[in-house]
Amino acid sequence: VQLQASGGGLVQAGDSLRPSCAASGRIFKINDMRWHRQAPGKQRELVATITRGGNTDYADSVKGRFTISRDNTKNTVYLQMNGLKPEDTAVYYCAADVQHGPNYEFEYWGKGTLVTVSS
Repeated sequence: VQLQASGGGLVQAGDSLRPSCAASGRIFKINDMRWHRQAPGKQRELVATITRGGNTDYADSVKGRFTISRDNTKNTVYLQMNGLKPEDTAVYYCAADVQHGPNYEFEYWGKGTLVTVSS
């Protein structure tokens, strides 16, 4: 299974971006999908989570600005980022809990996409 993230870039403060992450390979079902980020010199942090049924959860730092969504038919997760701030600058990683059978689930990670927000 591979997760391919795209849609990062260099933007100015206040702008928007919508990175996406598509999973491919031998997939029975994808349960939770997540976006994490790691800023320079900082630990990786969980940004947003979405269940297969569409329930979402967000880090306090992005609530009201970021929206996570998914398309189960395309095994793809999105992160709509509005009102970007310089402190949102980070490499954004997607992760997915992929079910390979009735009782076997494994977490996969993408390689990340860089988001840079200038002031």
